[in-house]
Amino acid sequence: MRNNSSSSLLKVNKLEEIPAEDQTPQSYLEVVKAFARLTYESVYLIDYTNMSFEYVSDNPLFLCGYTAKEVLQLGYEFFFRHVPEKDLEFLALMNEAAFAFYADIPLQERKKYSIRYDFHLIDKKGKQILVNHKLTPLFLTKDGRMWKSICIVSLSPHQTAGNVHISKEGSSETWELNVTTKKWYPTEKPVLTERELEVLRLHAQGLSIQQIAEKIFVSPDTVKYYRRRIFQRLEVSNIMDALSHAVTRKLM
Repeated sequence: MRNNSSSSLLKVNKLEEIPAEDQTPQSYLEVVKAFARLTYESVYLIDYTNMSFEYVSDNPLFLCGYTAKEVLQLGYEFFFRHVPEKDLEFLALMNEAAFAFYADIPLQERKKYSIRYDFHLIDKKGKQILVNHKLTPLFLTKDGRMWKSICIVSLSPHQTAGNVHISKEGSSETWELNVTTKKWYPTEKPVLTERELEVLRLHAQGLSIQQIAEKIFVSPDTVKYYRRRIFQRLEVSNIMDALSHAVTRKLM
C-alpha cells in the first residue's frame, strides 16, 4: 500500500485529460529513440495524463535488472518498487517545490527550463546506486502545464541524494533547492578557464598527466595545478567526478 509520499509523487502534476487542440503527432518518438541510440545514458518519456512511461531506452542503468519493456509497463510503479522510502519522500518534496517554481514562470518560457537531482535506485539484487536524473518539458498543454517530459539518467557525481538544481537554456544562472526550507536560491554555474577546460577534455580522451603536459607544452606540475583548480571550482576530489560533474552541468 502506498504512503503519503507515494500519493504526493503521483498527483502533484497528474493531468486528467488532454484537450483535442493539444494533441500532437507521434513522430517525435522516433527522434527520441534515435537520440537514445547515440548516448550511453538512459532515456525515458513520462506522460502525465496517466503517470505512465511512453518510452524507455534499453540502456541498462535505469532498468535495475528489468527489460525496457518491463519498466515501460510498470510506469510510475517502477519508482515505488525501486526507490528507497527516504528518497521517495525526497522526490515528493522536490516535485512539489519544482512545480511551484514552474508555475511562476511565464508560459512562453517554460520549455526552456530543466531540473536535475540525485536519488538512489535499488536493483533486483538489492544493491543501491546513486543516479543523476535530468528532466525537461517536451510538450505542454495550452494552459502551460507539463504534458510530456523527457528524462535522462546517468551515474551521479555526488555522494548523497538531493542536489536539486533548475537551469534555464541560454542563462548561466541556476536555482538550487534548500530541502529543509523548501525554497529556491539563485546560484551561478561554476566557470572554468579555457586552459582548465582543455586539461579536462584531454583527461576525457584518456591522456595521462605527462601526456597532457607534452600536449599543451607545460610541465606536469602545471597540469597538476590546473587539476587542483578544477577540483576546487567543481567541489570534487578526483578527475572522474570532475568529468562527470562537467558533463552533467554542461560545462564542456
